[in-house]
Amino acid sequence: MKLGFIGLGIMGRPMAKNLLKAGEELLVADLNKEAVADVVAAGAEEASYTEIGEQCERIIIMVPSGAISKSILFGEGGVASTVKKGAVVCDMSSVTPVESQECYEGLKKLGVGFVDAPVSGGEPGAVAGSLAIMAGGDQEDFDAMKKYFEILGNSALLIGPSGSGSVTKLANQIIVNNNIAVVSEAFVLATKAGADPEKVYQAIRGGLAGSAVLDAKIPMIIERNFKPGGPIRINHKDIKNVVNTAHAIDVPIPYTAQLYEILQTLKIHGHMGDDHGGIVQYFEKLADVEVKKAE
Repeated sequence: MKLGFIGLGIMGRPMAKNLLKAGEELLVADLNKEAVADVVAAGAEEASYTEIGEQCERIIIMVPSGAISKSILFGEGGVASTVKKGAVVCDMSSVTPVESQECYEGLKKLGVGFVDAPVSGGEPGAVAGSLAIMAGGDQEDFDAMKKYFEILGNSALLIGPSGSGSVTKLANQIIVNNNIAVVSEAFVLATKAGADPEKVYQAIRGGLAGSAVLDAKIPMIIERNFKPGGPIRINHKDIKNVVNTAHAIDVPIPYTAQLYEILQTLKIHGHMGDDHGGIVQYFEKLADVEVKKAE
């Protein structure tokens, strides 16, 4: 069975390569021809959206936004123009629940399944095949994608109906990004007060303050390594989706609304390409201090 894979960015490219390593026959598409050439060199075949719709019974999309996903599916020359009844499309992009539900309904009319299955783990998880996959949709469509989820991640769970995966990813992004912001604020305080941030980290990581975020981001921050695994631009988009979704269903989100303004400030100052550990730079600017290894 041929598998279509659309979107070969920072996450999609290593995901596609892992599928190829597992022996899957892959048709791929992306606007970035260098990325396409790289994945083709690893064993994939380049194809248009219509060719993928025509030839593939299972299709994965991994792109920056819901608007792009919908365009790929339903735009002129899109997948939906040729996709066959009984196929399943899985959007692993981070989008709003409403966008996922729109894709689900649009494809359902064609007799095509749709699963929203965003991921957590960033580029390192995509490379290692250790992503956490959170899915929404019908059980039979989730089951149809499960063999691919097992290649791409360590865990995959069907949360509920269409949109549930996207809701779960929004909750994930609230927790991750606010955690990074709070850790950043704490370490700016410690550094400004004269403490060695590396020793502060070693002292607190085994207690209740310990977390996956602390372990992942503080070593990067003190080394001033903001090479993106999860770039601020993607998290900025995700937090905007959180804010818009929360407002639409009348859920106050005071912490996350403030976080969005922090990300807006970092955008203005040119940090969108930094890893989201670079959120620390907002707090460093306020306090006029830099969190780094003691000299």
